[in-house]
This record gives sequence, structure tokens and C-alpha cells, in this order.
Amino acid sequence: MEATWQQIIASGLVWLIVLFHPLARVFANVEGDALHSLRTNLLDPNKVLQSWDPTLVNPCTWFHVTCNSENSVTRVDLGNAALSGTLVSQLGQLRNLEYLELYSNNISGLIPSELGNLTNLVSLDLYLNNFSGPIPETLGKLTKLRFLRLNNNSLSGPIPKSLTNISTLQVLDLSNNNLSGEVPSTGSFSLFTPISFNNNPLLCGPGTGKPCPGAPPFSPPPPFVPQTTPPSPGSSASSTGAIAGGVAAGAALLFAAPAIGFAWWRRRKPQEHFFDVPAEEDPEVHLGQLKRFSLRELQVATDGFSNKNILGRGGFGKVYKGRLADGSLVAVKRLKEERTPGGELQFQTEVEMISMAVHRNLLRLRGFCMTPTERLLVYPYMANGSVASRLRERPPNEPPLDWGTRKRIALGSARGLSYLHDHCDPKIIHRDVKAANILLDEEFEAVVGDFGLAKLMDYKDTHVTTAVRGTIGHIAPEYLSTGKSSEKTDVFGYGIMLLELITGQRAFDLARLANDDDVMLLDWVKGLLKEKKLDMLVDPDLQNYVEAEVEQLIQVALLCTQSSPMERPKMSEVVRMLEGDGLAERWEEWQKVEVVRQEVDLAPNRNSEWIVDSTDNLHAVELSGPR
Repeated sequence: MEATWQQIIASGLVWLIVLFHPLARVFANVEGDALHSLRTNLLDPNKVLQSWDPTLVNPCTWFHVTCNSENSVTRVDLGNAALSGTLVSQLGQLRNLEYLELYSNNISGLIPSELGNLTNLVSLDLYLNNFSGPIPETLGKLTKLRFLRLNNNSLSGPIPKSLTNISTLQVLDLSNNNLSGEVPSTGSFSLFTPISFNNNPLLCGPGTGKPCPGAPPFSPPPPFVPQTTPPSPGSSASSTGAIAGGVAAGAALLFAAPAIGFAWWRRRKPQEHFFDVPAEEDPEVHLGQLKRFSLRELQVATDGFSNKNILGRGGFGKVYKGRLADGSLVAVKRLKEERTPGGELQFQTEVEMISMAVHRNLLRLRGFCMTPTERLLVYPYMANGSVASRLRERPPNEPPLDWGTRKRIALGSARGLSYLHDHCDPKIIHRDVKAANILLDEEFEAVVGDFGLAKLMDYKDTHVTTAVRGTIGHIAPEYLSTGKSSEKTDVFGYGIMLLELITGQRAFDLARLANDDDVMLLDWVKGLLKEKKLDMLVDPDLQNYVEAEVEQLIQVALLCTQSSPMERPKMSEVVRMLEGDGLAERWEEWQKVEVVRQEVDLAPNRNSEWIVDSTDNLHAVELSGPR
């Protein structure tokens, strides 16, 4: 019995040492504590948080968590994960957090006011949940915030006035809640546009069409009339005023006659190419945060669409660099389809659809210009150009994209495409995913551009695709043969874009014929992998990279470029695989299927541990879905 008590005491001392030793404490890391508290408050039916092990020193090895070089958490990505439960106040301890993504779950309860402590936060996405209660006033302290989306919840109470202090906000969406009270006044800067608080019936004030209690009804201001003391009827002053008024009216008519004649003459002249004619408008289409530019504004901004300002040319038209009157730089895309009178309302509706797709990895539409003969779209200027230009056309004095940046581009562009496919209603199919359409912002974050333009360009007949849109080497085989596209055609293009990132080469390049290589990048990559020449695949400009990570990215690319669209992963699955969740299992499963297919379809000498399926024998698959 005595020995037993000694063992118990010794065991207790060991546990006390483990518990209080600074290196061995289970919850020694504050950020790990905070995230573990979040995990315990959430129900996780799909075991997305299974890797969140509190016994580790820090959470940087957990799935869906990103850290910086100092092992501090900068990103939590748990969007569309079927989570429920509530948030915890400890989230306010993630002081270096930049991105908190909890959208499209079933999380309920209050939004913690402690989120106002996350002063480095750039993006807060809590939309499509069941949050209730007020929007915390403390969110106004997030001075670096660029994206705030709380739409499609059950939030109530007023819109905090403090939000008007966030000058960095690019996207604000509080729509589809139960907010009430007056929309805050923002002075000259219109942060709260009707699109940002749409479908909140209890809101009032400008932009809602409903005056607040005690406020005067909305009406146009009365015309200015000089306040003078009216003369009595029949007085000499009255007679004099009548005579003077008649003389003034006659003089005005005399001087106005030439101007009226000139205007009539101008209308008879043939219309100049840049003569700005107002287009038909539909008052039911709410363009929200979009600015409607005049053609003259954009002509001046681009120096008359000068060739020296051309940033690029593509299947949809030319893109010009421009500088607006306020000094801001923009990219103006001049759509090149043949213009016919009419179609303005359809175009306007499609522009609104594009503008509603708002995500940090999607190029934000700033405004548009529409006349009977011109269609122009205005975007923010991307100082770092496209991924394609950075890979193959960069100036000699600029360093190549490093491996860490390329990985971020792969993940960011996947997130953008996943948003188009899964969170837009109706879903948007890009139809031309390639490195040239992945742009880079000031921080080299990937921004998907040109999305929605395929639909936009078919505004004259929205039900039939008149031609296959895309770029050789990026076009999925079933789209090329049938003309029918789905989100899986975008997945194929994305897989080719990954190969561009890894190799630095073009998707279709006749120059490879000089070395007896395949002109198609996919076939060229498969050929080298059969020969196990992984090192020859990697871009020669890429000096430092992790070979295992390159192999993983190639595996994702090959899964995305399978000949059968039904076997390709969804973009949401691609995002999870890039985040380290499920790639190994998916790859192993694919390998087993391909080994069987090899034995049936392919000659014995074409066996390979990497590649078993080429683009030689592709069977077109009929797809339903949007075009």
C-alpha cells in the first residue's frame, strides 16, 4: 500500500512539472489557446478541425491556418466548412491576423466585440451564417480593413457610425439582415451605397427611399427664387417690373437663337466616334457601388485610347491604362464585339451581375460606360501586371516570382474561382482561365480578371454560345468539341495555369518543336514526368523551391486536367487540397483508377507511376449547365 502511494505522489509530481514547465505546457501559445477555444465552441461534422492539436507548441501546422515567418497566425480559412456553434472572445488575441474567413457556415450567436482588437485585419468575411445581435461598434477600429462582408445573417440594431472611419474599405456588404435605424452619413465619401445595405426593411435615410421619423420627406429642392418684397398691385413698381421682365425675356431669346440653331445643326451632323450618346437605362437595375463614366471621361483618361497606353490585348478587346480626373489609375477594357444599337438593358443587367461578385481574389469592377456604340469596363489598375507577364516578360531588373509567391498565387486564384462557382447566383463560368488573366495587386496577391465577360459578350443572344471562347492550350477538350462549358472547364484551365506557374512556359508554344517537344504544355509535362525528369520541369528562373511542394502542385494540376470533366475536382476541393487537406487521398485514389485504365487502354510500354493518361484519345463529354 505504501509503494502504491509513493507511485501516486511521484506520478503527480511528473504531471505538475509537465503542466508548469514553460516549454511543455499544453496551452503555452496564446494564439493556439484562442483557436483551440474556437474549436471547442464549434460543431465540426466534417472533421475539418481534426488537425487542430492543442498539444503542439503553436498552431502553424494546423490545416486552414496560415502563419508568417515569426510563427504568428495571419490567416484562418474556414469558409464553407459546415461548421455551427458560436464564436469566442479569445479571437481578439490573434493580434497579427489579417484574414478571418468564416463565410457560408451555420455559425450563430453574437459577433464578438473583441474582433475590434484585430488591428491588422484586412478581410473579415462572416457572410451566409446565422449571426444575430448588433454589429460591434469596435469594428470601426480596424483601420486596415479592406473587405467587410456581414451579409445574409440575422444582425439587428443600427449600422455603427464608427464604420465610416475606415477609409481603407473597398467592399462593404451588410445586405440581407434585420438592421434598423438611420444609415450613417459619410459626408463627401459615400461608403454606404444602396447595394451595401439592401434588404434591411427597417433602415431609413438616404439610399433607402424611406425617410427617418421626424425627417422631412425626400423631394427635390425647390428652384431658387430671390426673396423680395412683392409690390402692391397696380403700383408703378409693378408696371416697371413687368416692362423690365419683358425686355429681359426678349433679349434672352435674341441671344439664345444662335445657340438653338447650332444645337439643331449639330444634331443633323453624322455622329462622331466619341460623341457620347446617353444609353437606355432601366431604373429597376441597381448599379450600387458602380460608377457610370461618360465616354468623354474615359477618352480623356486614356489620351483618346492612345496606343501608347495599351496594357494588353485579348479575345474580349484592348485594355488601356488611364488616369482619372482625381488622379487615380485605372485599367479601361474596351470591348471589341461588333456594336449594334439596342441591347443596353441586357448589357447593364450583366454588368450588375459581375459587380455583385466581390471577393479579394476577384478583380473588382469599378465602373462602366455604355453608349449605343461603345461598351467599356473600368477596373482598378494592377501595378504588378499579370502572372504571365511576370513569368515571361518581366524587365531584366525585376526579380522572378519566388516559390512562396507562386504558391500564394495558386491558392488565391483557386479561391477566386471557387467563389465564382459556389457563391454567385447564378454561378459565373470564366471560360478563359490562364496566367494572363490572373493579375497581381500591390502585395502580389492573385486577382482573377475577365470573369463574366464571356456571358457579357453574348448579350445579343444569351442562350447560345456563338463561338468557343478561350485560348489554345487552356481549353478543356469537351468544351472544344461540344461548345458547352461548365465549372469543370474552368478547372481544366486552372490546372494548365498551375503548370504555367511551375514551368514558366506557355500553354501552347510552337518553339518547343525545335527540340522535338510537344507544343502543348500538358503533353510536354507528362512526357518529362514519364522520364522522371522533374528538375527539367521547373522554371529555370526559380532558384529555390521545395521539391515535395512542386510535386504536390503538379499532382493538383494533373487531377484538374483529367480528360473526363466528371473526374476533375471542384474548385472548392482544389482549395482544400492546396491547403493540405485531402490531396494524398485523392491522388492515391486516382492512381489506382489510372493503373486499371492503363491496363485496358494503353500499351505496356506507356506505363508510368506518374502519368497514365494523355490528351491523345480524349472523348468529348456532353455537359449540361450554363454556357
